[in-house]
Amino acid sequence: WADAHLSIFVRTVILSVVATALTLLLGFPTAWFIATRPKRDRSFWLFLITVPFWCNLLVRTFAIMEIIRNEGVINSLLLWLGVIHEPIQMLYTDFAVGLGMAYVYLPLMVLPLYASIEKLDFRLIEAAYDLYATPWRALTRVILPLVRPGVVAGSILVFIPALGAYVVPRILGGGKRMMISNLIDLQFGQGRNWPLGASLSLLLMLIVTAALLIYVRQTGREAPGHG
Repeated sequence: WADAHLSIFVRTVILSVVATALTLLLGFPTAWFIATRPKRDRSFWLFLITVPFWCNLLVRTFAIMEIIRNEGVINSLLLWLGVIHEPIQMLYTDFAVGLGMAYVYLPLMVLPLYASIEKLDFRLIEAAYDLYATPWRALTRVILPLVRPGVVAGSILVFIPALGAYVVPRILGGGKRMMISNLIDLQFGQGRNWPLGASLSLLLMLIVTAALLIYVRQTGREAPGHG
């Protein structure tokens, strides 16, 4: 229970939650947009969502690196516009790791949300507006409860891979912002401390198991009863 190990564990959980929240915030409007398109156009938009899966994870991570580095697209644009006078250090920070994971795992959030929204009965939303519900109230009291299975499934699909992410924190974190998977690799490799590496691996497995149990419990509550 060294302080360094605890800080890496806390960072792993926080960044995984942040990545899940970012993908949900970005994925819900995206899935809603696709689900409300004409049926003949939905396949095209879903195709665009799956295009990143055609490219290796390493290549996608380097693409993010080129965008947020000191000489990258964002800093060059801000310097050209005169918004900043020197580059903003975004690379090798927790921000870079969280952004990279959100970008990599975004399709895993969009697809379950789209599956739930597509089956949504939009007449219920019209009924809510007829009963003088505000857009926010219709979203929180009608839409979100109905698409909750997609939200839970997408969150689990993002949170679990984010917990075990290795490539993204290794490249965008620069070895300075390690997550638990990088620490495990260090113990089995350079550290030669296999007992600690095995313990950390077991801890990661327990966290994943707990997340899966929560998912099973939530889906079990939503299953319709019989008899």
